[in-house]
Order: sequence, then structure tokens, then C-alpha cells
Amino acid sequence: MRFIVWADEQGRIREFELSGHAGFAEEGSDIVCAGVSALSIATVNGLEHFLSVAPRVQEEDGHLTCELLEIKEQELESAQWILQTMTLGIEQIQMTYGQDYIFIDRRRWTPC
Repeated sequence: MRFIVWADEQGRIREFELSGHAGFAEEGSDIVCAGVSALSIATVNGLEHFLSVAPRVQEEDGHLTCELLEIKEQELESAQWILQTMTLGIEQIQMTYGQDYIFIDRRRWTPC
């Protein structure tokens, strides 16, 4: 499973992507996938609920992307609590189960 985080120059998360399957156990019994999925879906739900402009979300089997677009500066700062909590949770799962199951990639976000 790959977790990609795009952060701007101030370290604020602007986008994240999850893809693949962890492969820790058989489908339906994979607690690594379940934990990461729960964190990411809760994050998307929280952002959609608390922000005045919903993030752009694309979801397919084994793939989730979430982008914050046209968001006010104050809301971007507030969104960081949710996004950083998700990131911390996924990092903790990686530390517990290892990089064989979750690969975390940090990239620099730049506006287009």
C-alpha cells in the first residue's frame, strides 16, 4: 500500500493519495488495510463536513485521492488538524507493521 502526501512550503497538507492493498492478510482479514481505510475515510468525511468547500475526492477500488481546492487560508489551517491526525495514524500503523505493508511518500505540493 502506498500513501502519498503532498504538502506546501509551510508543511500544510494539500492533497493525499492511497493506493494498493497492504497484503498483510487475506482480503477481508487485513487489519493494516482496514486501519488505513478507516483513517482515510474518516478524514474525508471530516473535511466534507467541516469545510465550506468540500475537497475533490476520487475513490475507486484500492485507490483514494483527496485534494483541497480553492480553500480559505483559515479553513486550510483548521483542516490540518484532521489531515495531520490521519497522517500520524498511518505512520503509527507503518511503525507497528512495517514498511513491507505501507510505503509513505512525501512530496512537495505546488499550485498549478
